Amino acid sequence: MIGQRDISKAVALKFIILLGLTSLFADMTYEAARSITGPFLATLGASAAIVGFVAGFGEFLGYSIRLVSGYLADKTQRYWMITIVGYAINMAAVPALALAESWYVASILIILERTGKAIRTPARDAMLSHAGSQIGVGWAFGLHEALDQWGAMIGPLIVAAVLYYKGSYQEGFALLVVPALLALIVLIIAFKLYPHPHHLEIKLKGLESKGMTLPFWIYLVGAGLIAAGYADFSLIAYHFEKKSIFSPVWIPLVYSLAMGMITISAPLLGYLYDKKGFRVLILVSILSILFAPFVFLGGFYLVLVGIALWSIGIGAHESLMRAIIANMISSKKRASAYGIFNAGFGTFWFLGSVMIGVLYDFSVLAVVIFSVIIQLLAVPILVWVKRRIEG
Repeated sequence: MIGQRDISKAVALKFIILLGLTSLFADMTYEAARSITGPFLATLGASAAIVGFVAGFGEFLGYSIRLVSGYLADKTQRYWMITIVGYAINMAAVPALALAESWYVASILIILERTGKAIRTPARDAMLSHAGSQIGVGWAFGLHEALDQWGAMIGPLIVAAVLYYKGSYQEGFALLVVPALLALIVLIIAFKLYPHPHHLEIKLKGLESKGMTLPFWIYLVGAGLIAAGYADFSLIAYHFEKKSIFSPVWIPLVYSLAMGMITISAPLLGYLYDKKGFRVLILVSILSILFAPFVFLGGFYLVLVGIALWSIGIGAHESLMRAIIANMISSKKRASAYGIFNAGFGTFWFLGSVMIGVLYDFSVLAVVIFSVIIQLLAVPILVWVKRRIEG
């Protein structure tokens, strides 16, 4: 006999899959674009410092906006409306890059795309956490991230095919209007089928009144230091082209490979987090620190190892860090917590990206040293947080 708990789990899983499919098509759109924005900006006359600034400022502005959108989501309870508006902006900006004829116009659209993502992310993550309470938040966010990254893997293949057949960057951007529309269609279907996802939340004793305590803020600092040392793929792609490590056709394929690795690592890491707890994030953070020396100093094969480590770290950022917050903060304050966390994370990412971009113009070795040291500083902080929240 099937119990109510089993039915709730099945409903929650279907909701997570629908949002995952939305993210699949959305990532197919904007991650395809991100795989070539570095070289694209370079063809329009941008320097490495400009590429680093645009990538970092886009993340900074996007994460800062999450501070407001998360608060508004909790305040108004309009989670769906905020999510839909954000996706609409997010999806419109990418095909518009096909019309950009200067690096500053392209930069505005790149930043606008990040802004749309920022608007919808805290509200969407809060809805995901409600469903995740039924099946395990680590597994829920890991599964969502896996579907998300399937799109991130397929998208770059689309633009790689366009470039392979001698198409232009602009033609690649224009073709991405198709997955953009599919993302919006699936999102509307999810809204119609599940207008009240908060009903899926399982109430946990001791969490309902729990807000942003000291461990949350210290955790934010630790995660922020990791973000500061993480190079955006736009700059990595810039490095690949400048040093002739990969041809322009191969760069999006490498990005696709990295996203494909996340489809495996994210759900696995989420599952391990549900079983083993916070220590999983600490171990992954230590491992992924090694991406920088391999990516920026290695030859062909070492670069591939570095990209694998880079992708594992990104998978942890996108799945484990969200799951941990769901287990720290009550449902009534969770979207706000996601917004605050992402704003801080993005601030660190922006400052780190600008520094990495500036350092790159002077010395690649300096980039590696900066990246490794600042991420190592995060490890003892994360250990402290683990002891405070898990004992």
